[in-house]
Amino acid sequence: MDIQFAYWVPNVSGGLVTSNIAQHTDWSFDYNHRLALSAEAAGFDYALAQARFFASYGADKQLEAVTTAIALAAVTKRLNLIAAVHPGLWHPAVIANVIASANYISNGRVSLNVVSGWFKDEYTGFGAEWLEHDERYVRSEEFIRILKGMWTQERFSFAGKYYQIQDVPMEPKPTSKPHPTIFQGGNSPAAREMAARVADVLFMNGGSVEHIAHLIQDVKRRAERYGRANDIRFAMNAFVISRDTEAEALSTLRNIVAKANVEAVKGFGEAVKEAGQAAPEGEGMWSNSGFEDLVQYNDGFKPKLIGTPEQIASRIQAYEAVGVDILLTGFLHFIEEVENFGWSIRPLVRTLPSLRSKHDFLFAHSGSGIVGNLEGR
Repeated sequence: MDIQFAYWVPNVSGGLVTSNIAQHTDWSFDYNHRLALSAEAAGFDYALAQARFFASYGADKQLEAVTTAIALAAVTKRLNLIAAVHPGLWHPAVIANVIASANYISNGRVSLNVVSGWFKDEYTGFGAEWLEHDERYVRSEEFIRILKGMWTQERFSFAGKYYQIQDVPMEPKPTSKPHPTIFQGGNSPAAREMAARVADVLFMNGGSVEHIAHLIQDVKRRAERYGRANDIRFAMNAFVISRDTEAEALSTLRNIVAKANVEAVKGFGEAVKEAGQAAPEGEGMWSNSGFEDLVQYNDGFKPKLIGTPEQIASRIQAYEAVGVDILLTGFLHFIEEVENFGWSIRPLVRTLPSLRSKHDFLFAHSGSGIVGNLEGR
């Protein structure tokens, strides 16, 4: 299958960069309604609503993710909506019912992103238990097993470390078969191992082509042990800055970083690195992220989708060639740039000479063109 395209739903105020630069983006439902219709018309496949409850990294308003995803499903016809949830803040049997109903009503267009959590204050603030890094993935795996069990079995029981349910029925079942897609975030070894066992799609922070290729191959090797090597797909975050010239795109990037909300970026960096580096291997998401990387809070600048439409399309092909199945995009000015991406860049990915089988491209591409310019800035 060709690479598919998703966008971050800006249901949290502040946009997708922690910067004081002007952003023609809004968190309101009216704006997100118009954005969803624009994205759908421009050929996007998915939209991911982010989950946030407490103000963080400058974001002081939040539309709850599940509510937002369901509402957007009701006003679109083709777009697939992904709602993010945190185990520990939701009970899996309850969210199984919620998503099953939404999936049924939307004719299979609502699915779930299970986020193991990095924001300690949300857990402790709600009186929920904040677990050590790898234990968060143990809990998330139990959460997913309950979802899948309730969605696929007539009655389901589960006895785990964090959740126990007894002979639970659920009707109607979801429309999507065998069940709604389970997305999962994480880069650490614990996240990769969990994804290999139970996830349908692994969301990865942005990274170089080489780094993403390594992560994908590692997860596939792990999945082989469970007979799931062909059952898991991969999605990667990337922030897109498309302009008429490469110089204009790079200038926009420099302005975003120059106007960064320093206090908010540093606060976010401290929170996520504490969460990620708590992994025994110290290899969590953001473990190798510097200040500039954290201005876009899922390492969206690292894929370097910054330049002309042709440069960006070629770079996307590089990620497709190493196994990225879904590209999760963020933008500075959402409606305008989603439309530009969908109508201009997305077709170029299909029409430029394919790189899917050119494995030598992986290393040949990294030292030239936009990549060299960005790495030298």
